[in-house]
Amino acid sequence: MPADAPAPEVLWQPTAATIAATRSAAFAGWVAQRRGLSFGEPVDYDRLWRWSVEHLDQFWADLAEWTGVLPGVPDEQVLTRREMPGAVWFPGTTVNYAAEVFRQAADDRPALVAVAEDVEPQEISWATLRGQVGAFAATLRRLGVRPGDRVAGYLPNVPEAVVAFLGAASIGAVWSSCAPDFGTRAVLDRFAQIEPTVLVAVDGYRWNGRAHDRRDVVAELRAALPTVRTTISVPRLFPAEVPDGALAWADAVADEQDPEFAPTAFDHPLWIVYSSGTTGLPKGIVHGHGGVVLEQRKQAALHMDIGPEDRFFWYASTAWIMWNIATSALLCGATVVVYDGAPAYPAVDALFALAARTGITYFGTSPGYLGACEKAGERPGERYDLSAVRSIGVTGSPLPASTFRWVYDAVSGEVFLGSLSGGTDVATGFIGSSLLLPVTAGELQRPMLAVAAEAWDERGEPVVGELGELVITEPMPSMPLRFWNDPDGSRYRAAYFEPWPGVWRHGDWLEITERGTCLITGRSDSTLNRGGVRMGTADIYAVVEAFPEVVDCVVLGVELPGGGYWMPLFVQLAPGEELTGQLVDRLKAAIRAEASPRHVPDEVIAVPGVPHTRTGKRLEVPLKRLFQGVDPAKAVNTGTVDDAALVEHYVALARERSSGSSR
Repeated sequence: MPADAPAPEVLWQPTAATIAATRSAAFAGWVAQRRGLSFGEPVDYDRLWRWSVEHLDQFWADLAEWTGVLPGVPDEQVLTRREMPGAVWFPGTTVNYAAEVFRQAADDRPALVAVAEDVEPQEISWATLRGQVGAFAATLRRLGVRPGDRVAGYLPNVPEAVVAFLGAASIGAVWSSCAPDFGTRAVLDRFAQIEPTVLVAVDGYRWNGRAHDRRDVVAELRAALPTVRTTISVPRLFPAEVPDGALAWADAVADEQDPEFAPTAFDHPLWIVYSSGTTGLPKGIVHGHGGVVLEQRKQAALHMDIGPEDRFFWYASTAWIMWNIATSALLCGATVVVYDGAPAYPAVDALFALAARTGITYFGTSPGYLGACEKAGERPGERYDLSAVRSIGVTGSPLPASTFRWVYDAVSGEVFLGSLSGGTDVATGFIGSSLLLPVTAGELQRPMLAVAAEAWDERGEPVVGELGELVITEPMPSMPLRFWNDPDGSRYRAAYFEPWPGVWRHGDWLEITERGTCLITGRSDSTLNRGGVRMGTADIYAVVEAFPEVVDCVVLGVELPGGGYWMPLFVQLAPGEELTGQLVDRLKAAIRAEASPRHVPDEVIAVPGVPHTRTGKRLEVPLKRLFQGVDPAKAVNTGTVDDAALVEHYVALARERSSGSSR
């Protein structure tokens, strides 16, 4: 945005009373009294943020005390090594994620509300959740699962996934999950690395009113994962059927009992999530119990203002970190609404109907979903009783200014709309929302508390008012403990700490305005990010390269102005082959079945070749930038390309597409 451009429209403004009623104001007041500080009256977010990043040890000690997670830890024992990677947080302490969840249990509200396309809302009490988690944990122990062993879930967003995760966490086992719309190859690329001892797998799922049988995929997974000693079968489509040699879910949770929580160290592994796999197999990212608990308590309480009275919902797949984050609302005592199904079934506004039916107070979704409702001319605030919804959160991609305005016009003029940006990598946000600040169209409000976020230019200098790389200059407790199968940490350092050692480079474009607000304009790398679900290009290449008709290929995920997203697949065909409609259909069907139905290309385009760097890497990011309208001289350094003449073909395609879209 030019320096002389007018400030965006303010769509929501907090009052002094609004600010005073927030948990962030309560925390700030408690800290001010405890430490003899002042954060203004009403609380000034920027002043609170500045203290939090300059005094990390004090901030996290105070949050640990205020939440009751780790009371009584002195400042000097909070961050005993302040460097990245390798920061040491709360050494000698123990935190068990599941124990922290059940510390919030109450009899007067449900823990979960479960909904599916074909199932009416069902409330699950805290007592039932606790009993099932205890039973599942006891089953794992009986099966010989020990702390550090991996428990893998091939599950949709259903209560069984929450039970299995909490049961594994309670005994110190390490959880990892994939969604059942992932094909066999994509799942094995993830699970085979971590060598799970138990597989919890669903027999199928429903999507857009159709049943999808996954029994064959589960059989293939069982055959290809030799470390799996037991498969626990979760019924969804075939309730009377249990695969040979598998344990029925009902039997795994039959003996309801109180869980026994293992005293896990602060940095004991909690779960393994996965990088997008842009340059090979997806990397297994290991997060710890303590870091996740504290980061999620901060994000939920101080940024989302979530507490026991809330019903929290975020539309998510178990393959997306937002499932982990949504489940973590249990840490604040909130009721979590879990939904198994398509977001726009039976109609595009289905999630708003869900919010009205279940009394959701915090409604989390993606910019793509809100944009689809906007384009369809929907006005859910007039059709449904959304009076319970006080906050709407969005993440996964940039939210256009027009969609900000649509929310306030068509959903509610009173709702608080927060656009968030973070990552699977840290299981939390970097740039987020706060009820202490106004909401402006098309912008994210600020870096989150205790997140030292900056935009850096190519020289490694902070910039304001222009686009730069999103970097984090101070450690966060939920940064990865390590990558799986990375004993010397070299892959971890290469992923985040190049080209600036000791500084986290996230791979997003960030602009921090003169007013302190933020703009995220998309990925600065080649990750495919559709609807918030990230997948690496390598997953697509593994499928496409199996076709004898294809010699080479490149796939791009192009963020477009106004919130659009275009995902083309360019293919170089073998001599004598043609890109027929039948071949396009076969390619798309294979990607849908073997990689992900969310990442089927929008177009398949035949090209004379695919340019690579001189070290053999596909020229993904430069080509992506061409289609985003960047000057070719700035987008591509032809001196590093194996066949510079090929680049001209993509330049012409980009100009043709730009000209066509402008007509």
